[in-house]
Amino acid sequence: MRHVPSKPDAMGAGGAKVFGGMFGVRHVPSKPDAIKEDAVKLIVTGKTKDVYENADGTLTLKLKDDATGRDGVFDPGENAVGLQIEGLGRESLRISAHYFEMLRAAGIPTHYISCDIARAEMVVKAGKPFGGGVEFICRLRADGSFLRRYGAYAKKGAELNCLVEATLKDDVRRDPPITKDALVALGIMTADEYETCAALTKKIARILADDLASKGLELFDIKFEFFKTGETAEIILADEISAGIMRVYRGGEIVKPMELAGFVLNRGV
Repeated sequence: MRHVPSKPDAMGAGGAKVFGGMFGVRHVPSKPDAIKEDAVKLIVTGKTKDVYENADGTLTLKLKDDATGRDGVFDPGENAVGLQIEGLGRESLRISAHYFEMLRAAGIPTHYISCDIARAEMVVKAGKPFGGGVEFICRLRADGSFLRRYGAYAKKGAELNCLVEATLKDDVRRDPPITKDALVALGIMTADEYETCAALTKKIARILADDLASKGLELFDIKFEFFKTGETAEIILADEISAGIMRVYRGGEIVKPMELAGFVLNRGV
């Protein structure tokens, strides 16, 4: 494990096409040196993944071994890279594939198409974020930034019954919370789009929480991002589903990123 100084990526002047919101990253026009043959252009480089545009209009996400955190300590709530963990990209993809397949079986719309574990690559549908990107957080128990904001009223681990919060993806302003009314007033999303995203957030979180509970784990919180895709602008779950977006506890201790895949896939640790 190697510590990486906390420094957020900068957004390029030209943005990152319609994909910039999800990855909080800068545009990179150069052609990649190593990626699947039909991935023709590297369009985004991000904190924990790079994004390639394929000839058929799909995207390839290349997951990295970088993790968000501070001072070498993993924290899914941080918005800057804080450490590197060898093999994390492949382990994150294993978890993502497991849960995307589970959600597909449950009829949940997502951007997932297929993956290549050995190459830490996931092929996904292209889509358009809401504004510069909006994250929906489902909180089952109090932890992280929720405690930092509301510690006078809640203790760590207090039950929150799948409370949903929304935050803007904005490294400069440290991903500020935003209300439904503000999102609508600013033209970032409609009231109906918010309600759809909030309902999907709760539904997906409960599916994952039940699966984790069956393995002796407890989900405290998890964050999602949704895109609009296709001619009908269908709202779909985007990004990845891995240790980098959730806090999971076992026996009162947070599960480390490289341990989570072992538990989720019943490999032990």
